[in-house]
Amino acid sequence: TILVLITVLVFYIIMMIVLNKYLNRNIMEGQEVETFWTVIPALLLIFIAFPSLRLLYLMDEIEGSNLTLKSIGHQWYWSYEYSDFIDVEFDSFMLPDDDQIFRLLDVDNRIVLPWGVQVRVLITAADVLHSWAMPTMGLKMDAVPGRINQVTLLMNRPGLYFGQCSEICGANHSFMPIV
Repeated sequence: TILVLITVLVFYIIMMIVLNKYLNRNIMEGQEVETFWTVIPALLLIFIAFPSLRLLYLMDEIEGSNLTLKSIGHQWYWSYEYSDFIDVEFDSFMLPDDDQIFRLLDVDNRIVLPWGVQVRVLITAADVLHSWAMPTMGLKMDAVPGRINQVTLLMNRPGLYFGQCSEICGANHSFMPIV
């Protein structure tokens, strides 16, 4: 019934426009105006888009990093490689739930990074989606299998920083701490 009402209404409006003797038919053919309000905004958008695309790609470039850390997400641990050094790589598993201070946050092999130095972190995954997140540093980057994402970090003060996988990646998702 609603479809019939809409069809009747549309047909009525079309008939009123066609049969209306007060309508100036020449106004409906404004090709110059249509060309103007189509071409000018399109040129304006192109003029804005090209510099914006260039800046978008330049934002991903990381220059001046003194150290590179590669982080690979696995189910359910992280492995790290210091690619500036020869054969420095390790796996980082969560410590068992004993009498520890940092329950469910501490790992057996911690990342050691210098403070006051710009570090480039390359993040990827070996199996499923993960997310390398350190909220105290304002970092969160997805680890996607087959893709290497990069983020830069600069620690302003020495200390112990905690993070976790922020992507639901399976049964033990909540047991992937980053220290």
